[in-house]
Amino acid sequence: MSKAEYTSMNKFRQSWRWYGPDDLVSLSDAKQAGATEIVTALHHMPTGEIWTIDEIEKRKAEVEHAGLIWDVVESVPIHEDIKTRTKNYQRYIDAYKASIQNLGKAGVRILTYNFMPVVDWTRTDLNYQLADGSKALRFDATAMIAFDVYILERTGAADDYTIQQLKDAEKYLAELSNDQKETLIWNITAGLPGSMAAKTNSLKSFKALVKSYQGISSSTLREHLLLFLDEVIPVAEESGIRMAIHPDDPPFKLFGLPRVVSNQEDVRAIFKRADSVTNGLCFCTGSFGVNADNDLVSMLRDFGPRIHFIHLRATKREDDGSFYEAQHLTGDVDMYAVVKELVNIQQSRKESLPMRPDHGHVILSDLDKKTNPGYSGIGRLKGLAELRGLELGIINSMQQ
Repeated sequence: MSKAEYTSMNKFRQSWRWYGPDDLVSLSDAKQAGATEIVTALHHMPTGEIWTIDEIEKRKAEVEHAGLIWDVVESVPIHEDIKTRTKNYQRYIDAYKASIQNLGKAGVRILTYNFMPVVDWTRTDLNYQLADGSKALRFDATAMIAFDVYILERTGAADDYTIQQLKDAEKYLAELSNDQKETLIWNITAGLPGSMAAKTNSLKSFKALVKSYQGISSSTLREHLLLFLDEVIPVAEESGIRMAIHPDDPPFKLFGLPRVVSNQEDVRAIFKRADSVTNGLCFCTGSFGVNADNDLVSMLRDFGPRIHFIHLRATKREDDGSFYEAQHLTGDVDMYAVVKELVNIQQSRKESLPMRPDHGHVILSDLDKKTNPGYSGIGRLKGLAELRGLELGIINSMQQ
């Protein structure tokens, strides 16, 4: 086998997240950054509604017109009724199955989803300024406690924290202006599915959603996820769709809500229930990496055959549970070891996997632009270039 043949066999499918026609980072930008595939969704569709063939084909045509491929959907949101198994949960499961079937008919082959209660991701600062002047996403533990106890006023919240943590949170909140408090509320509730598109964040509705999980433990939520998989995995198999669950972001309890996709044991439980390659994982190094107990390379070796999509990013942990998004090749993720193991997985499977640089710092001229949090153009271009170079270096070294 020639060097060129060996190199091409193991390369990531280079993907780029795109939020649709309203995204200020265009398809042309993605192509110029080096991406060959687009990861997108029908962000305008209300959660729980069926994704119709017409809407899917329209989005696919937009991507293909730009000379790119749409093979990974991220995400088809799961309605809260399914997670709590209340109200209209069966109707929403049936709608989800119909969306899977329509995606399969349209030729979209990987469906990413998550089972996080209420919010898809959580950060307290969407414009955290780093020492070099760039900006990143940040989770500040003290700010989160201040929100949970003194703004959200969740029943029993104070019992989840130490006396010192409560004092620090109270002091933190007292030093915020009214505008800063509103920004904190916006930043945290921005993780509501669809909230960024709708540009509406209601503290009242957020409180109601959190309250709807009262009495639901981690074991109960896990069972709800497994019951959901019992229904959708057979439909996905018939439709030629690979399901890829995204880990919790961050991988620990927030607002007293349970988490069920935070570590190696969580994933094993999910795979054991539906023992099919269709039931797979979106391996996000950033989400898993926030938990120092997660051995990412061990997890990759354990789950290699069931990894269908890859998010590569690094976070920098702090002693109090805070963290921020680091550069792709720094932080607490050993990106060299991770990418090397992913190359081995691809070689073993004789299959290239879609990878996207997840998040990115706001740098250069993007500092003067408005983009989706974590998804500026130049920062992700930098991340993709670094990851492509790392991958190529690893592949070439394996031939020597």
